[in-house]
Amino acid sequence: MSIRRELLSVVLLSTLALCIPSSVVADAVVSAGSATVGTGVSFDIPVSVNQVSDLYAYEFDLSFDPAILELLSISEGPFLPGTGTTFFLPGTIDNTAGTATFTSDSLVGPVAGASGAGELAVFTFESLSAGTSALKLSNVALLDSGLNDIAFGTTDGQVIVSGEGVPEPSYLPVLGVILACAIPVARKLRKRAL
Repeated sequence: MSIRRELLSVVLLSTLALCIPSSVVADAVVSAGSATVGTGVSFDIPVSVNQVSDLYAYEFDLSFDPAILELLSISEGPFLPGTGTTFFLPGTIDNTAGTATFTSDSLVGPVAGASGAGELAVFTFESLSAGTSALKLSNVALLDSGLNDIAFGTTDGQVIVSGEGVPEPSYLPVLGVILACAIPVARKLRKRAL
């Protein structure tokens, strides 16, 4: 009789699970940030995760347009370190190809993974020329504390670089004031010399 009751419970729970809308179950989302900057500017772009449960480790690549952007550095975001000790590898920067490969991070030891939302890594770029560069994520992997894959989606970012950079200081107003003062003095000196 108890086997029959257990079988009935399994069938009932399975049927209920099929009735729950799939929109209730949310996958994690890994996203690259976006920005609009002028030329010759150094700025940060985060790669973040949302709606994740028990994130223990991750890895991803990021590509960009090397004619528009130069990647200066990659640093660890605060999301995983907020849970425990981590081992962060910034990966390899190739500014000729426009790639950052094998950026990865992992918690250390038998601890539960991080849950919620936060920054995984921060990419520091310099804008080189006007244009739009896509920031494309690829080879993304998320693992839970049992080293099982976590389902996820990705959202790419972009950087728009306008032709306007930081303005150079203008010396024309200063030169104008100097000339305005110097010309009358030069005239007086010339009259005295005659």
